[in-house]
Amino acid sequence: MNAEQHLVLHGLGIKKYAKADAIASLLDLPLERVTQVLKDAVSRGSVIDMDGRYTLAPTARVSLQANHGRFNAALRSNGAFRSAYQEFERVNIELKGLITDWQTIRIGGKTVPNDHSDEAHDEQVLDRLGRLHEQAEKILKSLAAELPRMSVYLRKLEEALDRAESGQIEWVSDAKIESYHTVWFELHEDLLCLMGETRKE
Repeated sequence: MNAEQHLVLHGLGIKKYAKADAIASLLDLPLERVTQVLKDAVSRGSVIDMDGRYTLAPTARVSLQANHGRFNAALRSNGAFRSAYQEFERVNIELKGLITDWQTIRIGGKTVPNDHSDEAHDEQVLDRLGRLHEQAEKILKSLAAELPRMSVYLRKLEEALDRAESGQIEWVSDAKIESYHTVWFELHEDLLCLMGETRKE
């Protein structure tokens, strides 16, 4: 497996189940190259093609994890990248609390699902998200200085935030679209794989 093949399978591992264009967009790679790598992987049995959507074969997931150390050794020893990653983990704690406050609300001493009828509550959480994004922007610029494809996440986060602040509130955390939380989750997964860390729930 070469570096490009590993990267494409890594992108598929983050997406879990996706079309080639979604993987190309995530990795900032040409669609034709991603498509060819996926087709080659299908022929080898590493990837399963499900009517144009791809997913990793179980054995490929194990192999992918084993190869992260080999392909990301230089990045793991990069002090600037590791420092930015540690800053990301700090802000990630804030983001998780913020999303909880977006998805739930306290009424009569009880925590219930947020039906978004309380505009003041939502505006307050969106203000917090805007401030958190300012921190994330600095971190992602530091990450991208060492690994340029990280800039894709910054662009996607900015797009989601702009939509949310314009009134399309589903762009905060809807799992069916590239909402702020969806993109953040994928960014976190990407960084965990790169750094050889595991998600702490």
